[in-house]
Amino acid sequence: MAVAVLIPFLIWGDWFMQTFDQAGATDWLQRLGPWAWLAAIGLLVGDLFLPVPATPVMAALGWVYGPWLGGSIGAAGAFLSGCLAYGLCRKLGDRAAVKILGEEDLSRGKTLFAKAGGWIIALTRWAPILPEVACCMAGLTRMPLRNFLIALASGCVPMAFTFAWIGSRGHDQPGLALGLSIALPIVCWGAAAAVLRRPRS
Repeated sequence: MAVAVLIPFLIWGDWFMQTFDQAGATDWLQRLGPWAWLAAIGLLVGDLFLPVPATPVMAALGWVYGPWLGGSIGAAGAFLSGCLAYGLCRKLGDRAAVKILGEEDLSRGKTLFAKAGGWIIALTRWAPILPEVACCMAGLTRMPLRNFLIALASGCVPMAFTFAWIGSRGHDQPGLALGLSIALPIVCWGAAAAVLRRPRS
């Protein structure tokens, strides 16, 4: 699955990286005027199929719309991308999942995502390639939808708001952004997992 995701990077990766670095993405969004928010969501959803650099787009949203609205738009786009990956792969069903992964690996995947799926989804949002693969695997292994959505939000929301905040200030601080986008999902999913483990009254 990772190889399938890598193919567009090998073909178009350089062009997308040059076109949609923070300055390029900001210029592109500003030229689109009132439709910039929709185009940005389209780019972030398209990251599932194309090598769109998501974090510069999120930073550009912060510059164009400010940290709160820009963060909200970025989070929505990243969240929709994850949901699309999960939904498409879950729709394939067990028979297709067995053909893709094999029975043994599918069984291992189900065990892994039952135990640590939330952590995997929340913590891979900041990494390249891994978010798409993790969401696809969550769909193929039929990770419970509620847990998936909460874990996905735990990863997408902090990352989008962190990069939008940095973008709104006009600073290029990848170290700070990377650190926050790794640390905050740990806190968010850790708190959510604790609530989900509580027995229902």
